[in-house]
Amino acid sequence: MVSSLFLDIKAGFDNVDNNTLARILREAGIPCYLVSWVSSFLGERRCTLILQGAPGTPAPVNVGAPQGSPISPLLFPLYVAPLHFGIPRGFMISYVDDFALTVASLSYHGNTRRLQALFDKLERKASGLGVSFSVGKTELIHWRTPSQKHSPKCIPPIQIKGELFQPGNSIRWLGYWFTPALDLAAHFSRRLALAQGAFALIRRLSPPGAGLPPYLCHRLATSLVAPTLLYGADVFTPSVGTTVRLDTFWRQVQRWTTNRFSATPTGIRSVESCLPPISLMISHRQRLAALRVVCSPPGLNPATARPHPSFPSLSVHRAPDFLQAIARGLSSVYLPLHGKTPRPVPPIRSHLPVDALAHRTIPFTLGLSRMPMINSHLVCPAPVLPPQSLKESTYSALKNRIRERLLVVWASLFPTPGYYLHSPVLQPRPFMGLGKFVAGRIHQMRAGKGYLAAHPTWRSPDADTSCPRCGLEPETFEQAILSCPSRQHSRLRLLRGVSDVGPGAPLWSSLPLLKRLAAYIGVTSTGFPPTMFPPSTPPSSPPLPLSPPRVPRPVFPVFSLAEV
Repeated sequence: MVSSLFLDIKAGFDNVDNNTLARILREAGIPCYLVSWVSSFLGERRCTLILQGAPGTPAPVNVGAPQGSPISPLLFPLYVAPLHFGIPRGFMISYVDDFALTVASLSYHGNTRRLQALFDKLERKASGLGVSFSVGKTELIHWRTPSQKHSPKCIPPIQIKGELFQPGNSIRWLGYWFTPALDLAAHFSRRLALAQGAFALIRRLSPPGAGLPPYLCHRLATSLVAPTLLYGADVFTPSVGTTVRLDTFWRQVQRWTTNRFSATPTGIRSVESCLPPISLMISHRQRLAALRVVCSPPGLNPATARPHPSFPSLSVHRAPDFLQAIARGLSSVYLPLHGKTPRPVPPIRSHLPVDALAHRTIPFTLGLSRMPMINSHLVCPAPVLPPQSLKESTYSALKNRIRERLLVVWASLFPTPGYYLHSPVLQPRPFMGLGKFVAGRIHQMRAGKGYLAAHPTWRSPDADTSCPRCGLEPETFEQAILSCPSRQHSRLRLLRGVSDVGPGAPLWSSLPLLKRLAAYIGVTSTGFPPTMFPPSTPPSSPPLPLSPPRVPRPVFPVFSLAEV
């Protein structure tokens, strides 16, 4: 039986004592000039309180690290490092001011008694540093293995400073939501709710046909919505049902980015928005996380010392298996995974999580005898390794291989209809920097789901597809841009040099040509909704080559090209 107690230090940064921190740094072997600099940084500080607009008398501040300083989060872990101690059949981990105690015994009642004794010991050590734990933020959880899923729940509470704390059904620690059975649906459901709240705010910045251009919408989707939604997906894989829920929401983000119709095929929607499907994003993030783990020095990332010794790493250091006692009693299928053994599919739970994570990088190590070690110069003393430039270039090459793998799998697992020939990319396309309305017209016409007559819809699948302006050919994207006689005057004036709109055409990579295309679409109202201008009657015969077409001017704002 395994149980964990989660603690939080009360007002941690405000209780850092300058003299105590200097002593801890000297005992840790920090050079004297750095200790003196830290002491000078934290010493001789004064604080002034402003009440109702009137400043008070400056008072000296003898304790505390300044909030907002980039060095404070580095000094505080050093300050509380003496709180750590070894736990038989258990371990202690911390992140800044958050501590977690985990123990194992034959019963949950025994775990509770051990955790109470460990908290008392930790509290005594903390009082020597002048810090204390916030009792109100204490949380307890009793973990359950898959074999204990249907057994009766254990609810022995723990008493901390006279208060009883019942074991929680779900707790939040470092942004992760944990349940006793490690059900990931609880975590990703809350991440989905947070992402939906963030998306509800930013979508107001770019309503349909107006607002931010697709380029900036793509930036918001990749820098705000995706990290919020997939927090924790680097190491945790959601279930199939949870992935479907995440992907349903992600399709809304894709549609908002490009201002397309809901009837656009899913494959085209993801390629046009340059946003991969959610399942591929999860696999991609896990590969990148595995690469960071196996390429970091063990002195900077403790997880690097956990893979099997046979893994091709430049570091031969491996941490002792001090958690083996906690894992006692688990099924024998939980075994280390040899570095040269292919990872079987799908028993990811049959091997240690770190081994399974590290094995995600094996397919990309072709031609490498060892994985590079980045940031090794930050380790003191620095090991004798190949030049830093060579390691960084190798690491970048591995990242490019992982990125290329994403694009290949994207094109194979999520194919587009035969009429759509554009390949998936991760960077926004140049025309996405145009105004939201014009860029949306281009997205719709490229996807084959727009206001052109040859783009059928489920409402009118048998509608006439001939061009309503010339009546000679079906009004496709190519016809409306390159060959419609009624638009010839505007074409000769604005689209000189544009002869192809296919995937490899120079149009899609030339900024001047894209500006001309945007002006042409605005002048000729190509791809505009029918309600924006009155319908014109098709002429009985084609107009003269240079005669300007009689196209009513739409009510349309002036378009400008955003920064690409």
